[in-house]
Amino acid sequence: MKSNIQPKLAGKIALVTGASKGIGASIAKHLAAAGASVVVNYASSKAGADKVVAEIIADGGKAVAIQGDVAHPADITRLLAETKAAYGHLDILVNNAGVYEFLPLEAITPEHFHRQFNINVLGLLLTTQAAVKLFPATGGSIINIGSVVSSITPPASAVYTGTKGAVDAITGVLSRELGPKGIRVNALNPGIVETEGSVTAGFIGSDFEKHAHTQTPLGRTGQPQDIATIAVFLASDDSGWLTGEELRAGGGMH
Repeated sequence: MKSNIQPKLAGKIALVTGASKGIGASIAKHLAAAGASVVVNYASSKAGADKVVAEIIADGGKAVAIQGDVAHPADITRLLAETKAAYGHLDILVNNAGVYEFLPLEAITPEHFHRQFNINVLGLLLTTQAAVKLFPATGGSIINIGSVVSSITPPASAVYTGTKGAVDAITGVLSRELGPKGIRVNALNPGIVETEGSVTAGFIGSDFEKHAHTQTPLGRTGQPQDIATIAVFLASDDSGWLTGEELRAGGGMH
């Protein structure tokens, strides 16, 4: 007997920035599994993005990969133009693209500062600015991927934590600006998650990870799907009365 229940994101169009790997890739795949057609954005890893698209299509979903580095305004313009050409409009934006580098105060340089703020903050703002023009009159959902660092403020993370504190504040501001357009804006703030990036950075298997487990009531490292399922909730009408919120997704880490 065929079910008449539609997937919760059926007919929706989603753009996920930085979706060639890690949390972004998992979010893209979960949004597609929930019925959305997805733009898998990437800055440099075409192979990674193509792999995500291939997995989505093999699973019966719809997706395209579009290159664009959110640190470059011209790339953002092209990304949104190609998104419009592919799908016509947008209902969901996930601002996931981001970088991190931990340095103590004495080692901070202007380059260290600008690289992280240009991608994590300015890139988010300019991508949102361009994307909002593609949202329908009925509104939609914007999900900003923040981090629990904005509340736990670990040492040697002044710049990175500064970017994520900015993301929290911007989320509140944009929820007020875009609420009249029916666009909800929420921050989804993961704790430590096992991704290609966190493995490469040496976090996984380190004393840092072991200490994080002692601060996490659920006692483990997060997995990308732990974050992706919450993103689906925030993208869907199930969270229709939520905007301007910061949802910590760190297994209880505070």
